[in-house]
Amino acid sequence: MTGPGRQRTGTGTGTEPPIGRRMAELRARRGMSQQVFADRIGKSKSWVDKVERGVRTLDRLSVIETVAGALGVAPQLLLTGRHPPAPATDVGAAVERVRAALARHDAPASAPVGAAVRQLDDQAGYAWTAYRNGQHPQVLRMLPDLLVDSRHACHVSLVDPPVLALLVRVYRLTAQTLVKLGDAHLAWLAADRAMMAATRGDPMRIGLAAVSLAQVLRALRRGRLATTAALTAVRQLDPAAADGHPPARALTGTLLVEAALAAAGRGDAVTAHDLTERAAHLAADHERYDQDGATFGPTSVDLARALTATRLGDHHRAVALHRRATDQEGWRRLPAEHRAAHLIDITRAHLDLGDHDAAGRALVTADHIAPAEVRARPAARVALTAVLRAGPTPADVTRLAATIGLTRP
Repeated sequence: MTGPGRQRTGTGTGTEPPIGRRMAELRARRGMSQQVFADRIGKSKSWVDKVERGVRTLDRLSVIETVAGALGVAPQLLLTGRHPPAPATDVGAAVERVRAALARHDAPASAPVGAAVRQLDDQAGYAWTAYRNGQHPQVLRMLPDLLVDSRHACHVSLVDPPVLALLVRVYRLTAQTLVKLGDAHLAWLAADRAMMAATRGDPMRIGLAAVSLAQVLRALRRGRLATTAALTAVRQLDPAAADGHPPARALTGTLLVEAALAAAGRGDAVTAHDLTERAAHLAADHERYDQDGATFGPTSVDLARALTATRLGDHHRAVALHRRATDQEGWRRLPAEHRAAHLIDITRAHLDLGDHDAAGRALVTADHIAPAEVRARPAARVALTAVLRAGPTPADVTRLAATIGLTRP
C-alpha cells in the first residue's frame, strides 16, 4: 500500500515517475537551487536532496501542500504528475461571470433606492442561506447580479448605512465562495472591497469583513497578515464586547478563531493556543451564533482546536478533538457548509496518520451533508486523490471519485 506521496519506482512504459523527481524537475524549471528551495519550505538542503534522489519519501499531505505552494503548482500535480482537471464547465463559467461582475464600473441608468436596496439586501440574505446550506452553484448563479446591483446602489450614497451593509454582505459572500473554489486571488479583491465598505461603518461590519479577509489571507498562506487583520478588528469590537453585547462578543470569538488558525498555519503554537482559549472563554456564553457565514459557539471552538492541532502537525490530538466535537449535539446544529468543510479539512490529519479509510469516510460523509463542498472544492479533490493512491477503496469512496471525475492514479 502506498501513502499520498509514496514513491513508486520502475522504468517501464506508463510507470509513474517518483514524486521526488517531479519535485526536482519543477524546482529546476523555476531556477531555484536546492538551498533556496529548502529555505522557502523550512527544510534543510539535505532533506531536499534526499527526497529528490528517492532516499526519503514525501508522504505527508501537509508537507506536499507546502512543497506545492513553494513551487506554485497544485498539490495534485505533485501527487499524480498530472494537472488537476479543469472545474466543471458550469462552475468555471459561473466564476468567470463573477469575475466580469467584479470588473464592471459602468454607471447605472437609475440607481436603486429605498425599497429597492432593502430588496437587494433580502436577496443577499437568501444567497447567504444557500451558502450556509452548502449550495454553492446556487450562490454562484446569484452573485453576478448581486454584485452589479449592489455596486449601483453605491451611487445613491457611500455613507448610507443600509447601502454599506449591503456592500459588505455581498462582497463577503463573494470572497468566501471564491476561496472555497480555489480562486483566492480573486477572493482577495472581493474581501478588500468588503473591508473598504465596512470601514465607513460600525465595528460590527468591520468585524464581519475582517472574518472574510482573514480567511482569504489564510488561503494565500499569509498567516501573519491574517492574524493582524483579525486582531485589529477585535480591538475595534472590544468596547462593545466588554459591555456584554452578545453579537459583538460572538463576532470577537469568531475573529479569535480565525487568528488562531492563521497562527497555527505559520507554526506559532503558543499564539494559536492563547487565542483559542480566549475564544473558548467567550463561547461559554453562546450556544451558537450565526451571522452571514460567521458561526460561533462551543462546538465551533472545539472544531477549531482540532484544525489548529492539524496545522501544527499534532495529528493524533487533532483526530481526538475532532471525534469529541462531532459527538456533541452542537455538531448536528451547525450549518451544513460548516460541517462539510470541517470534514474535508480534517482529512489532512487522517492522511498524515496513514488512516486512508478514515479520510475516505470523512469525504463521503461530507458529500452526504453538502455535496457541492466536496464536488467543487479543490481541497477535497486533492484529499480524495491521496485516498485513491493508497490502494483499494470502499465502494462508496470509489463511487464518489467517479462522480467528480477522478480515476485511480
